[in-house]
Amino acid sequence: MTDGPSGADPIVLRAARWADVAAGEVRSPAVVVVDGNRIQAVNPERVPQDAAEDIDLGDVTLLPGLMDMELNLLIGGPGGPEGLPSPMHGVQDDPAYRTLRGAVNARTTLDAGFTTVRNLGLMVKTGGYLLDVALQRAIEQGWHAGPRIYPAGHAVTPYGGHLDPTVFQRLAPGIMPLSVAEGIANGVDEVRACVRYQIRHGAKLIKVSASGGVMSHSTAPGAQQYSDDEFAAIADEAHRAGVRVAAHAVGDSAVRACIRAGIDCIEHGFLASDETIQMMVDHGTFLVSTTYLTEAMAIDRIAPELRRKAEEVFPRAQAMLPKAIAAGVRIACGTDAPAVPHGQNAKELRALVARGMTPMQALRAATITSAELIDADDELGRIAPGYLADLIAVPGDPSADISTTLDVRFVMKDGRVHKRGGGSQS
Repeated sequence: MTDGPSGADPIVLRAARWADVAAGEVRSPAVVVVDGNRIQAVNPERVPQDAAEDIDLGDVTLLPGLMDMELNLLIGGPGGPEGLPSPMHGVQDDPAYRTLRGAVNARTTLDAGFTTVRNLGLMVKTGGYLLDVALQRAIEQGWHAGPRIYPAGHAVTPYGGHLDPTVFQRLAPGIMPLSVAEGIANGVDEVRACVRYQIRHGAKLIKVSASGGVMSHSTAPGAQQYSDDEFAAIADEAHRAGVRVAAHAVGDSAVRACIRAGIDCIEHGFLASDETIQMMVDHGTFLVSTTYLTEAMAIDRIAPELRRKAEEVFPRAQAMLPKAIAAGVRIACGTDAPAVPHGQNAKELRALVARGMTPMQALRAATITSAELIDADDELGRIAPGYLADLIAVPGDPSADISTTLDVRFVMKDGRVHKRGGGSQS
């Protein structure tokens, strides 16, 4: 269980500093009044005398809850090696086991200070069940502690595409038949049906496999996997339902095709050219660059042909991101966990700074820009009256040293305390 208000009396949080991410400044001191699940006031002239609890966190900086826009809670973590999951997880782990593991990873992610995430695309046979939607519902209903989840259900992918589960497991034909219910779709009619299925069963966004990837055996990482007509159909179907589309796109031509189709967000974008970076700026397309994995992924554990792709692509990805930062692309924070182990999500912020962001720009990527990406910037990503009470505390000054975000001392989500003094609430 977690600590939290009954709804009758407010909670007062005190700290040495707080980050005004919108202004790009760290201010002192911090007195934040939380009423229910919302922030009522910041540094008010008068502090409520009837507070349910007055918590003095001491010499820390309050931040808005951080956000990870690219992860998969259902794989990695407990039950396997740190980081990359077993190559056979898709056929070895049943849906119940996978969902329980997702619950553990969700708690780990919340304790790391990430209070909102996008779960981008199941890649396994589930009988059509959207396990990330089930996990989202369980957390939302208070059954289990975890971040606020925006689930994508099954990623939309063609036969042999990067996110085709049979490619990851290198299965023979007929071993694991899949349908649009599990993301496999070919042609305009099927991709429309696939998008509709995911939304029908609770997906809050759509993930599409737009190009080959480093970690799949079927195609070159830059190869475009859907036609322009298919991309346009996916974007049209999702947008008419009021949800956004994220595209796994490594190759330059695939990124450009996604932008032309009106897809909202590019995941990775590793091989984007200077011209394509400018297209992202001109169209307002978001980029989730997942840059830390390019230096930290355990590529020594993967097949030799995949290792060769990583050795070619990752240095080019590291050279691309500083150009995107300088050009003004809207960059949101995402790790592609478990490529980065669950709970180490803040290492992405450190990598963004290493690529050219200031620490405050990196914090903005993990708060305000991520909130804009999920169309929730009117209630998430800031410490301000009326916003949801997602607040974390880190030692020191993260605007001077972004690494302090790796040491989260306090976590509040929706006005409920989930972690204080370095330990989870129980």
